[in-house]
Amino acid sequence: MFISKKRLFITRLVATGFVALLAVSTAHAADAVKSDATLSATFQKVGPGLQASMLPVLYASSHASNLVRLANGDLLCFWFSGTGEGDSGVGIVMSRLPKGSQTWQQTTLIDNQEGKSFQNPVGFEDKGGRLWLFHTSQTAKQGQADANVMKLWSDDHGKTWSKPEVLFSKPGAFTRQPAVIMDDGAWLLPMYYTPSKGITKGAESNYSVTEISSDSGKTWRECMVPDSAGLVQPSVLKIGRHSYVAFFRSRFADWVYRATSTDGCTWTPPVKTSLPNNNSSMQATLLRNGHIAIAFNNNRGPEGPRKTGTAPRVPLSVALSEDKGLSWTAVRDLESSHIVPAEVPHAPGREGKVEYSYPAILQVANNDLVVAYTYHRLGIKAVKFSEQWIKGGTSTGKFNVTQKKSY
Repeated sequence: MFISKKRLFITRLVATGFVALLAVSTAHAADAVKSDATLSATFQKVGPGLQASMLPVLYASSHASNLVRLANGDLLCFWFSGTGEGDSGVGIVMSRLPKGSQTWQQTTLIDNQEGKSFQNPVGFEDKGGRLWLFHTSQTAKQGQADANVMKLWSDDHGKTWSKPEVLFSKPGAFTRQPAVIMDDGAWLLPMYYTPSKGITKGAESNYSVTEISSDSGKTWRECMVPDSAGLVQPSVLKIGRHSYVAFFRSRFADWVYRATSTDGCTWTPPVKTSLPNNNSSMQATLLRNGHIAIAFNNNRGPEGPRKTGTAPRVPLSVALSEDKGLSWTAVRDLESSHIVPAEVPHAPGREGKVEYSYPAILQVANNDLVVAYTYHRLGIKAVKFSEQWIKGGTSTGKFNVTQKKSY
């Protein structure tokens, strides 16, 4: 099914003069941006202190990337891809940036199943070197309410994979954010439940949990986050001994929310931060100097009665905190255009929709930050920059910093 659909999409791209986006057999598989027609799978300078690349495209629609830095120095990016979110056969794919390389390798399909739609992959390397992959599976075209979470693993750094197995079978189970190694070596997997089929109607019923395993994933203990109705996709960071912080997406399209814990299981009720949220994913990471960087859509829904909703997934920004996420001292846009460039085709079913979303963020060996994110559902874009680069810019979004240090 994928091949025929993909050929139809390539035909569409040829008609628009953008055929390079799906020339997936070479290292320069995905031309897209830099206004926005010259980027390839190789990182290149696109501005002072900023490099960018487009990961090789495999199928017509791409979304929800996550990054994993392996002990051997490779950087992996996982996302879901197929004909469109929720469609039959949408699967989990991966591209690798080998240690020392500036070029993403050809994207490969890891897991898919006819009649099912897979989403939100989360990669995780344990202390023994086994690479785990968790992702959701739901009945195609039926929404999220019957989703469960699957697991599979690789003992050769992601070259080959086990057969998938069900990890969490409770209906509506969903992953999004990376796992955390706790003080005692236990695993903490942030999760949430979506009794609703979608992200607005009935989505106030959604809630967050953490799953904790002390035996390398054989058994799990579920911990509820109190007062998290409508707050999902917790991005959990270990910020010190017996100290954890989580940041939440809001189904009410109002704010990013924050909670803390001393054991990863008992959480304070989430409270709003000064960062807006548009009912789309964000992700935080702890830097080696103790600062927190967060990639997010700097937008929110309208003021007024608290109800579920959405707002445009633009701009995409990155903010910096020096006090464990209590305040944010710098913010800078990664993407701010509200117009899809004329040379960029539309993803199937998403005509006219601007989208820079679902960022993944982490710090690499040279202390640079890498952010990978959805680019109009056509592919995954990755950018590299320093912490200082964040401090040297500003944002067109809802949140900004009035006083900034010089760059």
